Amino acid sequence: MTQLTAAPPTQAKTEAVLRTKLYGFTLLNHPRFNKGTAFIEEERDEFDLHGLLPPHVGTLEEQIVRRRNVFDQFETPFEKYSFLRDLQDINETLFYALILSDIRTMMPIVYTPTVGEGCQRFSEIWRRPRGLFLSYPNKARIERILSHKRYDEVKAIVVSDGERILGLGDQGAGGMGIPIGKMALYTALGGLHHANCLPVLLDVGTDNEDHLADPIYIGWRHRRVRGQEYDDFVETFVTAVQNRWPHVLLQWEDFAGSNAARLLAKYRNRLCTFNDDIQGTAAVVLATLLAAMKASGVALRDQKIAILGFGSAGIGIANLLVKTLMDEGLSEQEARGRIYAMGRPGLLVDGAEGIHPEQKDYVRPRADVAGWKVQDARKIGLEEVVRNAKITVLIGVAGKAGMFTEDAVRAMAKNAERPIIFPLSNPTSKSEATPEDLLRWTDGRALIGTGSPFAPVKVGDREICIDQTNNSYVFPGLALGIVASQARRVSAAMIMTAARTLASLSPVERDRNGNLLPPMAKARELSSVIAAAVARQAIAEGLSELREIEVDGAVAAHVWEPKYVRYERET
Repeated sequence: MTQLTAAPPTQAKTEAVLRTKLYGFTLLNHPRFNKGTAFIEEERDEFDLHGLLPPHVGTLEEQIVRRRNVFDQFETPFEKYSFLRDLQDINETLFYALILSDIRTMMPIVYTPTVGEGCQRFSEIWRRPRGLFLSYPNKARIERILSHKRYDEVKAIVVSDGERILGLGDQGAGGMGIPIGKMALYTALGGLHHANCLPVLLDVGTDNEDHLADPIYIGWRHRRVRGQEYDDFVETFVTAVQNRWPHVLLQWEDFAGSNAARLLAKYRNRLCTFNDDIQGTAAVVLATLLAAMKASGVALRDQKIAILGFGSAGIGIANLLVKTLMDEGLSEQEARGRIYAMGRPGLLVDGAEGIHPEQKDYVRPRADVAGWKVQDARKIGLEEVVRNAKITVLIGVAGKAGMFTEDAVRAMAKNAERPIIFPLSNPTSKSEATPEDLLRWTDGRALIGTGSPFAPVKVGDREICIDQTNNSYVFPGLALGIVASQARRVSAAMIMTAARTLASLSPVERDRNGNLLPPMAKARELSSVIAAAVARQAIAEGLSELREIEVDGAVAAHVWEPKYVRYERET
């Protein structure tokens, strides 16, 4: 088997030369090492590349222009997504350089909202191996699969079982699009070297009838394994990961609500791990809310907050908000009292149907709503909550379009001069409302954060840019800080630190009429600042052996730049 020797990724900026035994056609077909037409004459001699490449010797900048020209010719986001996935599997340096050349354009294609369709149609476009599919029939082979030398440099893993992909439900093996997309953002936005990143899909089957009936479906064609068998399979995976990489960061992604919180609770004190749907979502929501407080001039402790959709993401948001409100001087009971949790049965109150055990901390006593004007006390809807509780902040993670109705939003506009409204469900088709409608219903006064990207909205003679309250503002920097500091655990304080650091970088800190979040074009700069703050928090809690004076250097050393380096052939 061909052996590779390369400078460790953390030394990429100081090493001028990369040495490898690969040559010829094999070198050109390795996405990590391929440079295409940018191989210089000396390298073409040394690596037997003459004849395999056209005679023109190009540059990375020329290649970016060439690939961008092709990208722009595709008509649909999915075609562009498929093109970028192919490019990632051909030349990773060029792939990341292209993303960084125009982050604002590339982000909605590489990740939300287009990645949702990418997962739905994953079997159509799968061509080359990327990441690991760990299927239930291969349970006994997991340790052997992970043991391969090609994974020696792994420092971070994103894993999904494909059961709750965005707001699209069970996508089975197609859910691999999410770990691939997340890991791409670890590198593009956070700077972690792609060799340090491993996407993993736990293929335990699917209950999606369309996929089960699809003759080209690439996953294990079987109903989902559940119960003890499922737990044993996850345990086998986690144990194998711990044995292979004792200091790895493991991020859980898009697990169904019944498993997401349970698995995080089970493993959070056993290895360095977090769940981005629960904790990353909560962090970016908190950061955006704190910025909105600056813009509105009203303190968080004086807001009344409704959360529509109270699964793992909604509970994670509520828990972080409670901690923040307690930091502002409220008791835990007072903090919980500011939050109105709404699930499928409507407002969560004593005696309502369909309340789950994990929601119990936010179930309100009947006495709280005794004087409310409602049609049916057994099912209190959003508009009734807004009117009776005087809601000023509305957060949606329900995964269902149109849930923020005109009547409810117009009622909110009477409760606050600057109502704060976050329709966060992905993809765009699942958004609880459009920014255009929200601004129209509030006479242009709403402060808005969305889960998916939306175009600016014209209100009178103003053009209002819409902030995408996306986890990608937080998790790349959080991961970079964890990896750089070699933190042993991911603490609640580290998540809070990431949120508060992002909030401190908001444009409203300088201009109350500015955007709530910084431009995504500055993502790498933001990630490095967040990473340093997270690393310092890990040190303060005794979760890292790094010294304070070493933080900035450690973070910088883990930021890889997508540039070509000189190659030498190793004999």
